[in-house]
Amino acid sequence: MDYPGNLFVVAAPSGAGKSSLVKALMEVDAGVRPSVSHTTRAPRGQELHGREYLFIGDEAFDAMVAAGDFLEWAQVHGHRYGTSRQAIEARTAAGGDVVLEIDWQGALQIRRRFANAVLVFVLPPSWEELRSRLTRRGEDSSDTIELRLANAREELAQARHFDYVIINEVFERALFDLKAIVHAQRLKYSAQVRARADTFRALNII
Repeated sequence: MDYPGNLFVVAAPSGAGKSSLVKALMEVDAGVRPSVSHTTRAPRGQELHGREYLFIGDEAFDAMVAAGDFLEWAQVHGHRYGTSRQAIEARTAAGGDVVLEIDWQGALQIRRRFANAVLVFVLPPSWEELRSRLTRRGEDSSDTIELRLANAREELAQARHFDYVIINEVFERALFDLKAIVHAQRLKYSAQVRARADTFRALNII
């Protein structure tokens, strides 16, 4: 897929702060919009269908997999998550930028299918801070927190496969880093050619 819009993929272990960073990015950059993933898990807290996720059953998820409707999908913490191919293609084809919050498995699937995707991994500053953040948000039992921390060891090892790494120690600094990545990607030659092809043709560059 060689569309004029950019696809930013942000991955991190639970508690590293990727959701807060992505939300803050969209508040200051109207050009970046989210893709709402499908999931088989139940809503948590104040989550709403169609806002945070599209909550569907296992049978519906299986049907979408069989139909090739997902650009990527993966099982995370016992539940499945998938990214709609149509939603991504529609926005990027129209020149808009999309940001995905997904796990590392999905991010690497995206890279194989979408060579221009920009992969960003968010790291916590320490194991102690990661545990503290998981505990403070008050959404999970102690057993679930331990499972998330155990999974994080495998997840953090995948950071080397990503284009950029942000250490979310000070939120404002991490947000600045994410904004810088988005802006720099838009100015790359390949991205400018995709987004402003008419200008390049008028200048006899392509």
